[in-house]
Amino acid sequence: MKFLFVHQNFPGQFLHIVRHLVRAQQHDIVFLTEPNDNHIAGVRKVPYPKPPLSPPETHIAARELDGALRRADIVTATAGNLKRLGYTPDIIIGHHGWGEMLNLRDVWPDSAMLGYMEFYYRAEGIDVGFDPEFPTPAEDHPRIRAKNAVNHLALQLGGEGQTPTAWQRSTYPEWSLPQINLLWEGVNLDICQPDPKVRRAPFTIGSMTIGPKDKMVTYVSRDLEPYRGFPQIMRTIPHLLRARPDVKIVVVGGDGVSYGAAPPAGGTWREVMMREVGDQIDLNRVVFTGRIPYGTYVTMLQRSDAHVYLTYPFVASWSLREALAVGCAIVGSDTQPVREFITHGENGLLGSFFDPVALAGSVLELLENQPLNRKLRENARRYAEDRLAMADYLAAYDALIERMTGMTLPKPAPEAPRPGKSTRKRQ
Repeated sequence: MKFLFVHQNFPGQFLHIVRHLVRAQQHDIVFLTEPNDNHIAGVRKVPYPKPPLSPPETHIAARELDGALRRADIVTATAGNLKRLGYTPDIIIGHHGWGEMLNLRDVWPDSAMLGYMEFYYRAEGIDVGFDPEFPTPAEDHPRIRAKNAVNHLALQLGGEGQTPTAWQRSTYPEWSLPQINLLWEGVNLDICQPDPKVRRAPFTIGSMTIGPKDKMVTYVSRDLEPYRGFPQIMRTIPHLLRARPDVKIVVVGGDGVSYGAAPPAGGTWREVMMREVGDQIDLNRVVFTGRIPYGTYVTMLQRSDAHVYLTYPFVASWSLREALAVGCAIVGSDTQPVREFITHGENGLLGSFFDPVALAGSVLELLENQPLNRKLRENARRYAEDRLAMADYLAAYDALIERMTGMTLPKPAPEAPRPGKSTRKRQ
């Protein structure tokens, strides 16, 4: 089968399905993207140039649509070159967020099209207005509503959509839901799995070494910012440090902004929070690592005694899935995206996003109540095996592609089991 993938940052959300298709060794796979250094053997990357910025006079509410249409023009021109070279995909799979797919129907009107539908923006009731500490002025509502322009255009392309969680799907209007498939994303359970050996030796991360008898609390976000509860974890840390002298805390994440806004006065959110609570934080017991290699990150989760995951009502992070698969004892915010993964008292604990004292209490409970800690760890891993298995995700993806194209996909040979690979069957 001929596949055309489209994502401005190759491979984006399509890493696992692309690798799966490559393993079959029977597909022609082309990937349209902005230039980057990533590479997957068996995939032909076709780069397109980065589109120009919108002119400054463009209305602020229209800039995202303007940028999407400029990108769509460039992608369409690149796709036209592919077509003139004789390439016509059986299916086009891409992310609708940046507008890349908006005009591909004009190039290949008969190809099936499956677009990633990540989030439907609302001016109230979801992420916007959730955190009273950072209110959104009413004059910004038009810009937020206009962010859905690409969503609406994408829903008129005659293809279908996919989204990774039921809650993300529920953010879309009722009339659009028949077009949007729930394709529950998986985790590599062979890589993200418990490893008790990690606890038996000192573990060094950044400038900190955690001894076998230390209690290690972890927090992870792509960037340290309010959308992922960074102010809340910073206000929680002093309570943890005062309560237990054996606690060491690892905070992973960059100083950029992935979601929301930068601090109004400039600088980084880490600088803002250090000005607020830095005099209560012992930097001999707290380390800010920045972003870390994936292998180090997995080992950190395996060593963690309590892992904190916080988020606004927004897209759930991959780190939540990975922490469940590793078998972390998780304290999560009681928000809709987290509730889809964690049942309080069964495979994690849930608490108020806005209460650092209660959050600290939940973390301390996990550090002190070993039977509860062990139960949550075992159930987290069991949940991942039941709900997050990569094989199940890829099988569902295959079935959706086959239904949309009317073609049968050859099945790749199963991967040989690796040491430590789970053999638990789904119930």
